[in-house]
Formats: sequence, C-alpha cells, structure tokens
Amino acid sequence: MTATAPHQEQLWSRCEGCASLLYRKRLRRNLDVCPECGAHARLAAPERLSQLVDPGSFTPLPDRPAEVDPIDFVDVLPYPHRLTAARAGTGLDEAVVCGTAAVGRHRCALAVMDFRFLGGSLGAAVGEMITRTAERALDDRIPLVLVTASGGARMQEGALSLMQMATVSQAIAGLREAGLLTVSVLTDPTYGGVAASFATNTDVVLAETGARMGFAGPRVIRQVTGRALPEGFQTADFLLRHGQVDMVVPRHALRGRLAALLAAAGSGRRPVPAAAVPRQERPPGAARPADVAEPTAAPARQPAGGDAWETVRLARHPGRPTTLDYLDSAFEGFVELHGDRLGGDCPAVVGGLARLDGRHLMVIGHQKGHTTAELVAHNFGMASPAGHRKALRLMRLAARLGLPVVTLVDTPGADPGVRAEEQGQAAAIAENILAMSVLPVPVVAVVTGEGGSGGALALAVADRVLMLQHAIYSVISPEGCAAILWPDRGAAPQAARALRLTAPDLCRLGIVDDVVPEPVPAAHHDPEATTRALREAVRANLLPLLDVPTATLVRRRRQRFRRFGAARIGSRAGAR
Repeated sequence: MTATAPHQEQLWSRCEGCASLLYRKRLRRNLDVCPECGAHARLAAPERLSQLVDPGSFTPLPDRPAEVDPIDFVDVLPYPHRLTAARAGTGLDEAVVCGTAAVGRHRCALAVMDFRFLGGSLGAAVGEMITRTAERALDDRIPLVLVTASGGARMQEGALSLMQMATVSQAIAGLREAGLLTVSVLTDPTYGGVAASFATNTDVVLAETGARMGFAGPRVIRQVTGRALPEGFQTADFLLRHGQVDMVVPRHALRGRLAALLAAAGSGRRPVPAAAVPRQERPPGAARPADVAEPTAAPARQPAGGDAWETVRLARHPGRPTTLDYLDSAFEGFVELHGDRLGGDCPAVVGGLARLDGRHLMVIGHQKGHTTAELVAHNFGMASPAGHRKALRLMRLAARLGLPVVTLVDTPGADPGVRAEEQGQAAAIAENILAMSVLPVPVVAVVTGEGGSGGALALAVADRVLMLQHAIYSVISPEGCAAILWPDRGAAPQAARALRLTAPDLCRLGIVDDVVPEPVPAAHHDPEATTRALREAVRANLLPLLDVPTATLVRRRRQRFRRFGAARIGSRAGAR
C-alpha cells in the first residue's frame, strides 16, 4: 500500500494491487489486506509479531547484534552510513527481530525478518541472530519459526555474508537431528541467499498469499534469458503448483495454521538425537570450551594479490583447466556417474568415483568448457536443480561407502532460468548446504575459477576450502554489484575491489584455508603445472582429515562455519 500522507497523519492508503483508496483504520482491522482485491501489503517485523504471537508472550533475545563492517565496503556511501540510515528509518537494530513467544499457547522461537532494513539482506549480524534463535530453540527444545522477507545476501559484507547461508543451515540441521519442528513462512519478497538456505530447508514451508520467492529475481532472469516470464511467475500459487511449498495461507489464517502445526509438534514423543553435541552457553566472543576446541591448521599461503579486476578476468579465462581436465590428469580411474534419479542429468555438474594416490574418493565439480560450443553445452557451468540434486546424490553415496569427497568449484552462479525456478532451484541449493554440514566423511573444496554466490556454496561447505591463486569467490558478480550500488555497470572494476573476492582477501577473512599457487602468469599458460599443484594441495589437506573420528569431523565443520558469526567477525575487524 502507498501512503498518501506522513505516517503520523495518515488516514488513507492506496492499494498497490487495485489502486483503491482505503481508510487506514479499516485496512489495519483487516490485517493490512486490501478488502477490495485481497492484496497483502508488506508488514514490518513488529507488526508481523503482533499479528502472529499471543499478546504479551514475546520475549526478545537478550543480545544486541555486533557492529560489523568486515571488508570496509564503500560504494557511493560507506557501509556504516547505510546501516545508520536503516536504523533511523526502521527503529530496528538489524533486519531481523528474534525471540521466544507463544502462538496459540504453544511456545516457539521466532526470527522475523524486516524488508525495510536494507532489503532484509542477510549479513553477519542477521545470520548470527537467527543462528542464536535456533540454538535457543534447541536448548529449550521448542520449535523454530522463521518469517522471511529478503532480497538476498548483503553485498556490503562480501563472501562473509554468503557464509551465513551455511551457518544458519547447520543450526537448522541440529534441530532436525533433535527431532524439533522447523517452519518457515515465506512473505513478499524472499529471494537469493535466504531463499536458497533457511527459507526452504525447514520441515514445513508456508507461503503467505501474494508472497514471491525464488533464487534469482525476475529482472535478472529476464536479462539473462531474454524471455518474457510466465503469468504469476514465482508467486505463492506458482510455488504451490510446482511443489515448492506445503501450503499457501492467507494472512488472516496464518496464526491459526501455525498454532495447529506447533500443537502437532508437541503431541508426539521426541526422539533422542543420535549424535547431538550439547551447546554450552557462553557470552558472545567468549573462548570455546576445551572439549570443542577448533582444530589447529597450518597458516595459509597468502601470495601477494594483484588487481582484483584483473583477477576476475583471469578466473574467467576460457583456457583455464576445467573439472574434466583435472579429473583426467590430477586423479586416476575416473568413473562418471550420471543423473539425479528424479528425471534430469545436468551437464554443468560432473562427478563420480576416482582415485588419488590409490585411495578411492568421490569427485564432484562444475564443468564449463573451453570452446563456445562446450560452454553452451555445459550451460557455462551454471547448475540446474538437477545438477545440485545429482551432486547431493553422489555425496550421500560417498557417505554410505565411507569415501572422502573432493569438490571443484567453478561457476558464475546457479542457473537463473525460468525452468530452474520451476524445478526448485532455491530449495535444491538449500538442501545441499544443509546436507554437507553433516556429511560424515571428509570434504575438501577447491575454488578453481569462479566461485559465484549460492551456486558455489552448494559445493563448498567443506572441512577445508582451498582456492587457486587467480580464482575468485564472491556473494555477487562485480557487474551485478555495480548495477545495484553504482550508477552503471562501468563501475564493475571498482566493485570487484570493494567485494574482497580474491584468494588473499579471503584468506585474511578466514573463509579460505590455503591458496594453491598458479604458474606465472596464470593457470591457462601451464595447465600441467596447475594440475600438479592442485593434486598436491588436495593430498596435503585431505590426508590429515582421514583419521579424524566422524563425530569430531562434523563438529569441527560446524564450528568452522559457526565462527563466521557477527561477534567473531566484529572482533577480527577491530583487530585489523
């Protein structure tokens, strides 16, 4: 709805759906749903809470989010200035409100996102707050309800915002193991990294009437495909027809539907988790107990970084070795396995059984190609939902056979096409991220070229993450970032520098464990030397993981991504 006067004087609102002029008090009584056409206006987080929870039952989490500016990002405005403006405009500390409450007298933990705050973007503080809400649900053994409204990950925090997808997902995995119900309520809009993680990997997914959800936004899809979008594309009814949500619920029925779900969750016997690790309460930033100490790793090599934009160009060079090149030369005896067993075999993802020094393992990677024909045939390395589900099938097979997993990441991002959205792109990525966080075998990921957004993270939730010297890993492409935050796409080189997407940058941020050196001037000038370096790096990082007990391996992997919370990022930024 569009206001026709300042908020404190507002008497009338105009419906964005049918343009009717509506008396504001009548609209409020109707829960901000137009009585003429049924359009659901967006709600602020406090309004949403007042509609959903029992009066007086909401108790906010005690911790305030940490001040975070991990990469000193500046576009036309410094990032801290944008945060200050968002706080002044919304009255909120961050883009989510978290706490515990009762819905129909059934207790739950809630995290409610607010699109008014920087588009509800997922940054380190938001990820930390939602993760703590999930941990509170686990401690109190109550269900978790997430109400999503987001444009995606927060560009101003670079790849650290991307890591929040894994951090929150593994917290949800902990609730799944404990037999606790998780519910997400999709509201308008829910896109990008939020859609491809905790919005779609819960037990039950509800969509409010009028909500839109997808991995890629409609504008991006139109630009990439050049096609007109189907009527009702990515709307709640579209999601229901394509099997991506459990139900579509009008706003007036939402509270009752949640109460019914929470009642059902409390009626059964709850299983004791097989391998749950009790979480000990500690203040933000406090040292971890000795029994869950993070593993000590050798310091990562950090070769001097060149210009970020030049690195982007090298990472995209068509002559760089591809996954199939590495499988032919760095590994032995590759046997490719095809298909997701649901009706598709995506050529942008290849995988199968191979050997490294005689040891059997599962290797999965994005495949681009060198020639135009090869690039087109492999969709430029942009995986469809079938590709992500094929990768998940192979990782689960590796887990059953007790084989280590090596992933080779080289993608500009997941497939942004209409068909991919129809087949559940966001949910496919979300399920990979969640499954990898608990995979009971060693996982080593290598970013060999482009590591683009959630499509890259879907193969990179690993015990050790490596990058080739001239590879990149980012929450968004420099061109995409420039188009949103700068006046034109000509600012892509400037955006590349601001995003901190190079291997040395990501080593300093703790996202990457080691840098694999490339021959001078880059990998495509000497593919054989690059292959030898990659083989040696995988061997050196995989061997120490083979003797780690399974429970310890999973716990350490979870700790690895949990440390990307706002408190720890804030302390690193302060030290810098």
